[in-house]
Amino acid sequence: GTRDHPPAHVALRDRLLATVVTCFKRHGAAAIDTPVLELRETLTGKYGEDTKLIYELQDQGGELLALRYDLTVPFARYLAMNKITNMKRYHVAKVYRRDNPATTRGRYREFYQCDFDIAGQFDPMIPDAECLKIVHEILSDLQLGDFIIKVNDRRILNGVFAVCGIPESKFITTCSTVDKLDKMPWEEVRSEMVGEKGLSPEAADHIGEYVQLHGGLDLIEQLLQDPKLSQNKLAKEGLGDMKLLFEYLTLFGITGKISFDLSLARGLDYYTGVIFEAVLLQPENDHVEEPVSVGSVAGGGRYDGLVGMFDPKGRKVPCVGVSIGIERIFSILEQRVKASGEKVRTTETQVLVTTPQKHLLAARLKLISELWDAGIKAEMLYKKDPKLLKQLQYCEDTGIPLAAIIGEQELTDGVVKLRDVTTREEVRM
Repeated sequence: GTRDHPPAHVALRDRLLATVVTCFKRHGAAAIDTPVLELRETLTGKYGEDTKLIYELQDQGGELLALRYDLTVPFARYLAMNKITNMKRYHVAKVYRRDNPATTRGRYREFYQCDFDIAGQFDPMIPDAECLKIVHEILSDLQLGDFIIKVNDRRILNGVFAVCGIPESKFITTCSTVDKLDKMPWEEVRSEMVGEKGLSPEAADHIGEYVQLHGGLDLIEQLLQDPKLSQNKLAKEGLGDMKLLFEYLTLFGITGKISFDLSLARGLDYYTGVIFEAVLLQPENDHVEEPVSVGSVAGGGRYDGLVGMFDPKGRKVPCVGVSIGIERIFSILEQRVKASGEKVRTTETQVLVTTPQKHLLAARLKLISELWDAGIKAEMLYKKDPKLLKQLQYCEDTGIPLAAIIGEQELTDGVVKLRDVTTREEVRM
């Protein structure tokens, strides 16, 4: 469930991360880093049914440790430990999950996450709208094809469960079942609710009437008029905020890609308000026979209670954030590069220092040293007397654009011949 990354992979991934981090910085976030190890108790009980996927480390005489499962819980712990109540941060790092790997879909046991979060007490839905704008910017910048961002609110879902007669003790387990609607048809989800989660068939059908709805502002208005939901305090709050969110998203000009979707549940326990997930729609793949099934490429939401769990006095810091599914996106880009036959450059060398005759190693060493000292990315072959053809071939193989040629004539004239590897044009300078 893990893999080595050869240079071409790393070059592609760096390109991808640069796009994401540039966007985070454009929105004013500062970077943090936290240890890959956390106390086991920090992580357990935060991820619902997924707690079983945490990598626990053997007790070596002292603390029980685990590898981090995501970057959100460590961030909440960081805020609480350092008594920080206001922060906009991003964090790019590896996380670990004992999941069943699906390597073709870009699912591994060790993978990168790229998170952006806004912590602090602010007016409703303004930071939440910015998180959605960030997802929209990144997916547009990466040109991955068409996408949709599904939005829902935990309070609306809990309101739906309440009016359908589900006891509060079953909200979280029902939630993680509803979350499977993007992978399973309603019939299967319904039978899991009734068979495994112990809901009555009537309650399950009632939930089904709601969770299969999706739309925009019109649907929010419709639900605000719903005789049952409008009587539920939680749902009413959630719908009011959702309406506000859509107003802000309209001002950002991105509602064309946003869908208010009542089936979106996001299985994690710590969400308390708005939740969202970005999904790629059938990626463009004219030249790939197998469609790349990739699914969700970003997700996030509001988690107002998480920091309080780590604070000895239970002080809460409201937070909202987004995680970009970099590995999934990477597997799409990788398949695209493969299909297009594009050669990914793995180095940034600008010039290869070459000589056409023998006994000129000293001249090459002197010149390359001057180039390095001037901050120019330069290489040479590690041979005393390499053949010129071999040196130029190396440029072509690795994508080095220029060759600096110094032969006896150039040394006498005190010049260097610069050759453009692709066009073969030469200038003496």
